[in-house]
Amino acid sequence: MNQTVMIVDDSLFMRNILRGIVQEKGYVVVAEAASGIEAMKNLHTHKPDLILLDIVLPDSNDLELLESIVAARPQAAVVLCSAIGQEDVIRKALDIGAKAFLQKPFNPEKVIQVLENLGG
Repeated sequence: MNQTVMIVDDSLFMRNILRGIVQEKGYVVVAEAASGIEAMKNLHTHKPDLILLDIVLPDSNDLELLESIVAARPQAAVVLCSAIGQEDVIRKALDIGAKAFLQKPFNPEKVIQVLENLGG
């Protein structure tokens, strides 16, 4: 069975790019969300295996959404995606439970490499 993915980003453009990359490699995108609230609803409804999570969302306080996702679905692999490459934020996200970090703008090969490293 193919791994399921939820893409969380307030930019439709970025969601479209990520969807294209992961679907081309056989992942099944079961949900997309443009906000933290939408992400939590989709998390409970669709139970994705992988979550591509933008750290900056209009209704979320940076890492609090990551903490909520990890608490609600600890078996999901969360990959943090952001244009903000601050080392302290990345380190804290990994401590909270993110499995990897992807720097925007995305390199399709890097996205696939990260997902494959997670066992996808």
